[in-house]
Amino acid sequence: MEESGRQGRFVIGGAEIAAPPLEPALYLVATPIGNLSDITLRALETLAAADILACEDTRVTRVLLERYGIRRRMRAYHEHNEAQAAPGLIAAIAEGKSVALASDAGTPLVSDPGFRLVRAAQEKGVRVVPVPGPSAVLAALTASGLPTDSFLFAGFLSAKAGQRRSRLEALATVSSVLVFFESPRRLAASLAAMAEMLGDREAVVARELTKAFEEVRRGTLIELAAHYDAAGAPRGEVVVCVAPPLEAPRDADETDRLLLALSTEMAASKAAGEAARMTGTKKSDLYQRLLALKKAGDDG
Repeated sequence: MEESGRQGRFVIGGAEIAAPPLEPALYLVATPIGNLSDITLRALETLAAADILACEDTRVTRVLLERYGIRRRMRAYHEHNEAQAAPGLIAAIAEGKSVALASDAGTPLVSDPGFRLVRAAQEKGVRVVPVPGPSAVLAALTASGLPTDSFLFAGFLSAKAGQRRSRLEALATVSSVLVFFESPRRLAASLAAMAEMLGDREAVVARELTKAFEEVRRGTLIELAAHYDAAGAPRGEVVVCVAPPLEAPRDADETDRLLLALSTEMAASKAAGEAARMTGTKKSDLYQRLLALKKAGDDG
């Protein structure tokens, strides 16, 4: 446990700022995934003002607190003490205290401990307040150039080859971008397994996001597997984004039926856009085809 210090204040650019008091609740505080400037003002207020600050590794969180002049006591809360620590934190909230749970990096509960604490809070009728902010999942997805309208976060794959293959086989038919966390030392093997089980899809490896040596490398799964196999394990935390499976080519009659069916529910331009998303065909081509079909129908 850290030494007690003055809390309730933080410092930005040399200016000391008082944090407003918090109501009793469990606050889930997202923290930077690399660049400490990505912290939000609300997160700083919460870290400074909470009666109890729980974090996975006090040494990691101390770096963030020192950057912003927050001197206070912390409690360790991690996967090894979660069952024992959670009841005490819930009891503290019930007694009128505010509790902040901070991730080492990113958003709490996303491949981090905290699920049991949130469930226990809900079961006790304790208010749970998300304090959103940085997320490696969303940072990688938005930088990937892959479709962002639908994605599935699949966490870490198993280190065991058989279990990894089974998991990928179960994900093979998911019609969304797949987002994985991966260990640098397993990256090449996991990319090769993805290529084998998912097919040689377009993919992106995002590494060291928001840090000095940030890398966003695009290619097919086979190309990326070969690169990291030859280059060796990279440094830093890794996120892998994999494109959804390509739909089987539609014949012209099937595409026409799809266009006409969509046009009964929405305007022609929107129908063409939706059909383009579903088929991979250019929207402008589909729009012109739909106009021709409607004209032929009117003439008939």
